[in-house]
Amino acid sequence: MDTLTPQQRHYNMSRIKGSDTKPEKLVRSQLHRAGFRFRKNYRKLPGKPDIVLPKYHAVIFINGCFWHFHEHCPKAHLPRTNTEFWKNKLLRNRQRDKEETEQLLSDGWRVGVVWECSVTGKNRAQKILSVAEEIALWLEEDHGVRFKEF
Repeated sequence: MDTLTPQQRHYNMSRIKGSDTKPEKLVRSQLHRAGFRFRKNYRKLPGKPDIVLPKYHAVIFINGCFWHFHEHCPKAHLPRTNTEFWKNKLLRNRQRDKEETEQLLSDGWRVGVVWECSVTGKNRAQKILSVAEEIALWLEEDHGVRFKEF
């Protein structure tokens, strides 16, 4: 049972940001330290990617496990209240992500997805460094890999 009133729940949900989240900032910071230059939240591309690296013709999305309904992830659970609404919403989000990724791939972009669970939790600094290193290898060496999840 929800312990908050509808007004309190509405207020809490309205405070959740769609861009410049902490995982985004940390990954961007690490990539910048590694010498990568990029645009952020580029509106002209499908899905408004969080990071766009024009030199590598690559985009990176940093997805929250709950909001993008990450399969097999404990953070991607359905809320116990208003379950049907949330199920439909999260499945629509997942479908939209798939369509945007397909559009980017067909336009010749390489697409990377960093999941929240891979850069948060215990040893967060080490996880972020590891993901940034994986991204660097993908950008500079794995030119044949058009889609990759981190």
